[in-house]
Amino acid sequence: MAEIKKISFDIVVYDALVDLAEHDRKLIEMSVEARANAYAPYSNFQVGAAVLLRNGEIVIGSNQENASYPSGLCAERVAVFQAGAKFPGITIEAIAITASSKDYQVSEPAAPCGNCRQSIFEYEFKQEKPIKILMMGAQGKIIQCNSIADILPLGFNNTYLK
Repeated sequence: MAEIKKISFDIVVYDALVDLAEHDRKLIEMSVEARANAYAPYSNFQVGAAVLLRNGEIVIGSNQENASYPSGLCAERVAVFQAGAKFPGITIEAIAITASSKDYQVSEPAAPCGNCRQSIFEYEFKQEKPIKILMMGAQGKIIQCNSIADILPLGFNNTYLK
């Protein structure tokens, strides 16, 4: 007999940056600064990410496009991979992601793509601790979820490879 199960999660929605705790606001602001360094000549869609580590360090990343589209890399993975390379073994506490476009107003928060969700999920699984995700468009409301697992239900991890 089949059983239906519901997967759900809670998010927190803030109306503006002023509603965030100071450390979260700083993380968002650093992702906005990182976004300014995005290399996005093809999509004109700039993304910035800022990763907060347990030791207080903040590592940033921006999307880097390539004429051969699969060769580019999203801001989230740039930041997370750089954090893992520069500070191996240090827990990732949070990641802030902001997005804008040269062609239109990005008024809604942009969530990480599937590849980025999987990459962040790997770090959550490895460190056995959730990573808080803060997402914002060019400005305006901010969405917070308390774990990438919330927005990547039934994620793939290394237990399937044993």
